[in-house]
Amino acid sequence: MTKELVGIIGGTGLGDALAEKLADVELKDVETPFGKPSRKIMIGSMGARQIAFINRHSDGHKLSPSEVPFAANIFALKKLGVHTVIASGAVGSLQEKKAPGELVIVDQFIDKTFRRQNTFFNGYGAVHCEMAEPVCAGLGEKLMEAGRIIDTKVHSGGTYICMEGPQFSTRAESLMHKRWGGDLIGMTAMPEAKLAREAQICYALVALVSDYDCWQRHNEDQDKQTLLQEILSNLQKATENCLKLIEAALESDGRLVNEDCHCRKSLELAVWTDKSKIEAGRQDKLKVLFE
Repeated sequence: MTKELVGIIGGTGLGDALAEKLADVELKDVETPFGKPSRKIMIGSMGARQIAFINRHSDGHKLSPSEVPFAANIFALKKLGVHTVIASGAVGSLQEKKAPGELVIVDQFIDKTFRRQNTFFNGYGAVHCEMAEPVCAGLGEKLMEAGRIIDTKVHSGGTYICMEGPQFSTRAESLMHKRWGGDLIGMTAMPEAKLAREAQICYALVALVSDYDCWQRHNEDQDKQTLLQEILSNLQKATENCLKLIEAALESDGRLVNEDCHCRKSLELAVWTDKSKIEAGRQDKLKVLFE
């Protein structure tokens, strides 16, 4: 079995739960040109796999989506030698067929964020990565193969609309997102997926459906506390399902790290600036991304 280092990013629900599954844990305090990651990265094992795990929102869910240091998180994982990342995140569903408690292996995004650093290359030069297929198809298929052997509904593909937040959508916005063809609404997948592509990392996202977004009106006879408990119960169910999925993927015999994948070559044609015009110091600072 391979000893390659697999990165896992835990979002709402999964963060603390997955950390408890790791054995032989060592905490790594990783310095990056983009500041500190959300927290120290946990290096440990799940079965025969070596894992580098980071809780996106830090301990105790301290960081709101707009405050997550996405660039530092991805850079730190790459610096540790991670070439494959499985991420998770809680979402609201925009489609009846993707029900609370179920999982979705996301394959497309619509990025509505505007307050976040979405590239490593500010001040470096013109770097344009292809994003037509924003997640790793090979890694997504490995997750779907794992999904077929666990007792839960795992959807293959879905468009994730990433909003800035921290407020949730208005009903008008929710209906608009639905009409756009969105399947899911969340606040954390972007710019994480973009930065993973710039870091030449294979990236896949498991979305945990906690509820239907507000396009679907809730039962007016249901008080707010009951509704909140229902959502938390759905998230707990989805978290347990996601843990099963990740464990099944990690226990599989197939490669999760594929050095021949096109994701691992995403910078080959992306740098448009004449390299002689790029400051040597900036090139050295970001050399980890090109490895």
